[in-house]
Amino acid sequence: MSGIIGTLSICRRAGKLIGGMDEVKAACRRKESKLVLVASDCSEKSYREIKYICERENVPLMKIPDTMDGIGESVGKRWGIVSVNDAGFAKAVTEKLSDRA
Repeated sequence: MSGIIGTLSICRRAGKLIGGMDEVKAACRRKESKLVLVASDCSEKSYREIKYICERENVPLMKIPDTMDGIGESVGKRWGIVSVNDAGFAKAVTEKLSDRA
C-alpha cells in the first residue's frame, strides 16, 4: 500500500473523502473539494470530463500511480475518481506525490 492510499484511507474514515464522477463533480461545484485524484487506470474520457470541471471550478487535479482496485482495497469502494474535501489531507497527498517525483 502506497503512502497516498494510506492517507486516503484515513481521510475516508474522517469523512473527508468522496468518490465517483457525479459526487466529485458536485463537490467541486459546491467548492468543497480541495483536491481531485484520478486513478492510473481510469478511462481517458472520465479523465477529460473531470479535468474540465476542475479547471472551471479551480480545483487542483492530480493523477496518482495507484489503480481503482488499490483505492478500493483501502477505502472500501472501487473508485477511479476521488475528492479530498479537507485542506490538510489534500496537502499531505500532494506532498507524498511530489516526494515520488
